[in-house]
Amino acid sequence: MIQLVWFKRDLRIEDNEALSSAARRGPVLPLYIIEPDLWRQPDSSGRHWAFCRESLLSLREALAARGQPLVVRQGPATLVLREIIRSVPVDAVWSHQETGNRWSFERDKSVAAMLAEEGIPWHQPRQHGVVRGRCDRDAWSKQWERLMSCQRFEPPRLLPLHQIEPGTLPKLPFEAYEDDACAERQAGGRKAAMDALDTFLELRGERYHREMSSPLTAGVSCSRISTHLAFGTLSMREAVQSVRQRRSILRQLPPEARGNWPHALSAFDGRLHWHCHFMQKLESDPRIENENMQRTMDGLRENETDLHFLESWMRGETGWPFVDACMRALRETGWLNFRMRAMLMSVASYQLWLHWRMPSLHLARLFTDYEPGIHYPQVQMQAGTTGINSLRIYNPVKQSRDQDPDGDFIRRWLPELEGVKPVWIHTPWLMSGTEQKASGVIIGKQYPPPLVDHEAAARQARSRIVKVRREPRALHESRDIFERHGSRRRIRRSGQPSPQGDLFGHDT
Repeated sequence: MIQLVWFKRDLRIEDNEALSSAARRGPVLPLYIIEPDLWRQPDSSGRHWAFCRESLLSLREALAARGQPLVVRQGPATLVLREIIRSVPVDAVWSHQETGNRWSFERDKSVAAMLAEEGIPWHQPRQHGVVRGRCDRDAWSKQWERLMSCQRFEPPRLLPLHQIEPGTLPKLPFEAYEDDACAERQAGGRKAAMDALDTFLELRGERYHREMSSPLTAGVSCSRISTHLAFGTLSMREAVQSVRQRRSILRQLPPEARGNWPHALSAFDGRLHWHCHFMQKLESDPRIENENMQRTMDGLRENETDLHFLESWMRGETGWPFVDACMRALRETGWLNFRMRAMLMSVASYQLWLHWRMPSLHLARLFTDYEPGIHYPQVQMQAGTTGINSLRIYNPVKQSRDQDPDGDFIRRWLPELEGVKPVWIHTPWLMSGTEQKASGVIIGKQYPPPLVDHEAAARQARSRIVKVRREPRALHESRDIFERHGSRRRIRRSGQPSPQGDLFGHDT
């Protein structure tokens, strides 16, 4: 009898519990299903598929070296699985638990019903520290540590299944899918994952804690493993154990030989913990992909979205150079450090008063490392709709001066501002007509003026949100949200969440 292993967002043979457990039971049919409807979802993009395809090619090669290459089929998962089950003797289906978008959640319910109808068991081991079903947040950190401390699963030997055609990997998941040029996108596959992790731990990460906030330095000093975690070319357990092994080695060195590494890796270790903490929110409450976490906020922005503001923000044409540079950099690279992601969402939510749903989908398509379980809780946190986090209203000019003081990042991504003097690079709309001509950029022609007065808009946004938050029903709802989703690491003596609550991000 054959064990069917359905690969989803776990594209590796190392530390793959579903694969290793299945192989102990009999011959394995390793399967990946290209689901056109999944790739038609509004949060999917060509850069996601390009990374996924490279990772699948790497996975196919690794599986072939163990005895049986990856089998690829295209179509709805229920139909593909049913066809295989009825053509070969399948004993059980194996796949890791997935905390995906609403579409994948509904897909999995349909698959479960179909397998039950066929009398085929479906085993779904965990690959993240996310707890399915009822979740006790008070004990959550302990269970996470236990899972991350477990021994990794070794890649198994596989028996070849000569009667099954492997299938091909198309360049695009279906004919109508638009290609998505992302010139500086990270490469997919296991080798790229290990290169990113190893170079971060040995070479690039020593100043992580100091350099992760600026886009000038974050691209090198951050680990860049987030995309590999999202697609599963690297397991969270591998990352955690590698970081802690490196920290253990450093502790054996004399203090003068450790440099900044202990502080950097301590900060990074904490970020890995927060990765699963945020995913747990979506697992426990799937509606937050589409609805405000705090329902008291319903109607606050939904009917006031200015499409001109939205489109200008999406194109990187808001008139705030640093904001626009971040958006354009994201479009070309598929990655941006956490602080700048937060700033983009903050500007959309407060200065431009956009409901978070449409901006969140745009960012999801641009982030190569898009992870629904992290994305939607983070988006809502920056938009002020969680009910348990303090408002983080970023000043785009202050961020520009703090994170890109000389304007180097701005000039790289906004070539139209190349000739602007450093004194004006953060606020080019304040230049006189003479200065604009001298710099080669006329505001309103080569580069737009700011969409709004960012300081006045921020004050108005804060006032409107605080007014709602102070309502008795909002305060009551916030307590309920904290009980379900809040971190237990920082709690006031009064028993209420601290102002910062669980205000952390996945800055990898």
